Amino acid sequence: MDKEEMIALINDGSIDISKLKILLSDMNTVDIAEILAELEKEKIIQIFRILPTAIASDVFAYMDSDYQQLIIEVHTDTEIGEIMNKLFVDDAVDFIEEMPANVVKRVLNNVMPEKRKLINQILQYPEDSAGSIMTTEYVDLREDAKVREAFDTIRATGLNKETIYNCYVIRRDRLLVGVISAKTLLLAKPHELIEDIMDSNLVFAYTHDDREVIADQFKKYNLLAMPVVDKEQRLVGIITVDDIVDVIVEENTEDIEKMAALVPSDETYLKTSVFHHAKNRFLWMLILMLSATITGSIISSFENGLMVLPILMSFIPILMNTGGIAGSQSSTLIVRGMAVGEIGLGDILIILWKELRVGILCGFGLGIVNFLRVFIINKHDWMLCLTVTLSLFCTILMAKTVGGILPILAKRLKIDPAIMSAPLLTTIVDAVSLIIYFSFAKLFFHL
Repeated sequence: MDKEEMIALINDGSIDISKLKILLSDMNTVDIAEILAELEKEKIIQIFRILPTAIASDVFAYMDSDYQQLIIEVHTDTEIGEIMNKLFVDDAVDFIEEMPANVVKRVLNNVMPEKRKLINQILQYPEDSAGSIMTTEYVDLREDAKVREAFDTIRATGLNKETIYNCYVIRRDRLLVGVISAKTLLLAKPHELIEDIMDSNLVFAYTHDDREVIADQFKKYNLLAMPVVDKEQRLVGIITVDDIVDVIVEENTEDIEKMAALVPSDETYLKTSVFHHAKNRFLWMLILMLSATITGSIISSFENGLMVLPILMSFIPILMNTGGIAGSQSSTLIVRGMAVGEIGLGDILIILWKELRVGILCGFGLGIVNFLRVFIINKHDWMLCLTVTLSLFCTILMAKTVGGILPILAKRLKIDPAIMSAPLLTTIVDAVSLIIYFSFAKLFFHL
């Protein structure tokens, strides 16, 4: 049965509760969470209550924060404790970070002391650090243990761990010395020592490492999980690939917002208030509006020339729009290349040379089309054709190179490249394109 059919059955009340419980128990927990999100609040509470505790905790982890809060508010302290104690620590932390203080206090009061300590420990790490997204539920093995002892440890503790595919090898002082996969353990002989078959060539993170850098390492080394250590290189947790996917989505969303001249927001579009939307957009709109003073001054300085030859005014939007698009294309590709690790700071000369050639080809092609258009429409005015066409060619060439170089320069100055690719690029391209245009106009028309 698909989700739509299940939602229809629940809404019309045509299915027995016991049968519904069986059907839901056979479904993926992510799908159950999506089904609940489509129901009325009363139905959400009713359906959640009939789920087995183990399934309910998994479903709770995938629910939107608003629905999680609803579930907490209608359950007893004992029920809250059962849900929270079955959540993985990283999921519990994600939930608590989204809740108001009164809900957090109630939740923590009903969590086992050991788990509460772990949650509080992770909450103390900086928001963008490895420590803030790690989980403490992993399998660790002693380096002097034998393979058969390792399997005994996995059987005893593995049920409540985030993953058992990778097990982490430690010394008695919890110093991380290696990693061993379940495949390696399965193929090894029972009497072999862990230290003899483990992989000591580790990729790991420190608790305060930037999570965006860690996301790059996951991609580079094709990891499913990464150990996290403290300053003394003692194992304190692991980061799993599902949490890294969330980081990548958040970082990409933030970059898109910055490139659109928006102040990044932690809330989704529908949850963000109108006032907050306006506040996030107002700053960059104000900056762009004020920066237009530069272009206005350039146009004003050529006012006499425009009065003599007013036809020149009609081509300004073409130049500025084409230049803006050309610059945005280059900057978008460079920002993306830097984000996925394809482009580094040392590639600035390569980028400059490539964008120059791209600009020449695009400028030449658009210039020919524009020359013919102006020539036909404006009754074979050769001087006007040359002015507009050469201005367009130079504008595209300039915009491509500036758009390609600005993100690299921003990175060198330790500024987010996404910020530089929108307002600053727009201002530079608009101003320089006007200077180019009016310079050619003065040259050809002797204004």
